[in-house]
This record gives sequence, C-alpha cells and structure tokens, in this order.
Amino acid sequence: MKKSILLVAILAAFTFTSCKENAADKVNVDNVAEAADRDATAGNFPKMEFTTPVHDFGNIVQGTPVEHKFTFKNTGNAPLVIVDAKSSCGCTVPEFTKEPVAPGATGELLVKFNGSGKNQVSKTVTVTANTATGKETISIKAFVEAKDAPAGSSVIQ
Repeated sequence: MKKSILLVAILAAFTFTSCKENAADKVNVDNVAEAADRDATAGNFPKMEFTTPVHDFGNIVQGTPVEHKFTFKNTGNAPLVIVDAKSSCGCTVPEFTKEPVAPGATGELLVKFNGSGKNQVSKTVTVTANTATGKETISIKAFVEAKDAPAGSSVIQ
C-alpha cells in the first residue's frame, strides 16, 4: 500500500513538473491581428431595403403571365450576397442577381407570376442573403379573373 501511494506521488510530481513550456510563447502574432480584424467587422452586415416590398398587379385574366422588378438598395456596411430566392408557390418564379451588391448600390429581383388561381391571390418570395436576419420577404398580389370574365377586364403590370 505504501509503495502504491509513493508510486502515485512520484507520477504526479513528474506530470506537474514536466510541462514547462509557456503557452504565450506559442501564440502567432499574425493570427492575433487577423482575429482582431475579424472581430472588429463582425457587426458589419449588409441591409436589404426594398423600394416597395409588395406589388399589386391589380386585375389580371387567368393564365396571363405578368412580371415585376423589385428594386432594393444595400444600406448596410458590407457587400450583399443573395444566396437563394424561393416563392411560396410554383406559379411564381423569382430571378435574382448573382453578383454581390456593394454598400450603397442597388440591385433588382425579377418576379414572374403565371396568372394561376382565382379571385384574390397573394404570393410571397423569401430571399436568403447574408443580412443580419438571413431572410427578407417580398410579396405580390393580384385579383385573378376567370378567362370567361366579361369584356372590359384590364391587365395591369
């Protein structure tokens, strides 16, 4: 028993005295500067502001394709990158710019709607981007009249 306690004490003493390297000597100065720059710009996000986040096509005849260009401005402090844009329905197709939008610059997002449905129709498009929230939403709406609607129906874009 005394031998095992002595053996444990010797191993513990050896373990605690064998690590004499100073961890501060291993820090790379370049990595510290890079981390400081990263942390300083961590709060800089692009901000996507749409001129009009909702577009009303008005009355359209069923099956009539319509489209609208949504204009947005990057009012943030970093380049805006749109990763994806998805609609709430297959009848609505968004097309977006793939290039980064610089701070202060404007961009466009084209939304095409094939005119399906009846009566009042609302569709949303969710834009995934590198903004603080990560997602922005725009929407379109229209009153879709049946194809056999009375003459005098108008298509507004």
